[in-house]
Parts: sequence; structure tokens; C-alpha cells
Amino acid sequence: MDLLKKRILQDGKYFDGGILKVDSFINHQMDPILMSAIGEEFAERFANSGANKIITIEASGIAPAIMTGYFMKLPVVFAKKKSPKTMENMIVTTVRSFTKNREYEVIISKEFLQPGDRVLFIDDFLAFGNAGLGIIDLINKAGAEIVGMGFVIEKAFQSGREKLEGSCGNIHSLAVVESLSSNKIVFK
Repeated sequence: MDLLKKRILQDGKYFDGGILKVDSFINHQMDPILMSAIGEEFAERFANSGANKIITIEASGIAPAIMTGYFMKLPVVFAKKKSPKTMENMIVTTVRSFTKNREYEVIISKEFLQPGDRVLFIDDFLAFGNAGLGIIDLINKAGAEIVGMGFVIEKAFQSGREKLEGSCGNIHSLAVVESLSSNKIVFK
């Protein structure tokens, strides 16, 4: 997706340890025009997936997921990182955050993820695949099925895709970063 790649090169920042900072247009301050284009692109790529629901994890995946849901005309559910007092009958798993270097629980109400659901997972980054593995665990616990995974940015130099391909063969990334070396962003 050329628009996304151009924006990453223009406004993305690289930090040691394989961190690509895109908070000025994707995951802190958001560009709604770019998010719309991202949602439309995912909708095209997953048009034949048979999904009846989109799931993401709060907070960075919500914007691309909701725009994808808009174009696909599907409901969007986001897994919460904290259990609200009002939520009953929840499904829980643990996910390790690469960026924050810690583990946290991810929770979805059984009301919004049910047996027979065909789920499309949308997120901002694919790095080590931990969020995706956590979502797959939630989907399996619910008796639902993963039909696709979409990532705005994939860091191909980390092992995420390999971890996820065994559980989901329908994975699409809109911008695949091959390396972040010498303060240069290189796309695959």
C-alpha cells in the first residue's frame, strides 16, 4: 500500500531494538484519511474470507479495525486489557507485549465472541505475533474460527508471521518492513 509506505518513510521514526514509532499518524494521533484507506484495503483483501465479525485488541488496533468493519459492514469487537466490573462470562488469555515488555490479560465477553463466529483479526503491528496468538487462543476457547489476520505494518525481521501461519494461512500486511538498520526503514 503505497500511501502507507510513503507516510511511514515521511513520519515514522526508528528506535534501537527494532521499534518503529508511527504514533503521529497510526497509534496515538491518527490520520482519518489514511485509516479510511487502510480499512478499504483490508476490506478488499478479506472480501472472500467469510468473516462475520472483526476483532482487535485495545487500543492501537481499534482505528484500523473499525474502518475495516465500516467497509465490510461487520461488527467490531475489541479485546480489553482490563476486566470491567460490568463484564460477566468472559474469555481470558495472557499476551506478552513486545513494546511494553510485560504480560497482560486480554478479555472478551462471551456475548460478543460465540461458537460459530468466523473472525477476522485486525491490528496495527505484526512483530513477534504475541497479540495474534492471544486472539487465536480466545477464538479457540470460544469455539469460533479465525478466517484471516490483517496487520497495518509487519516487521518481517521478527518471527511473528512464522508463529501465526500454522493457525491462520490468510495473513495480509499492508506494509512489510524488511529492516530497520542504520536509521533507515527498508520495505520488503
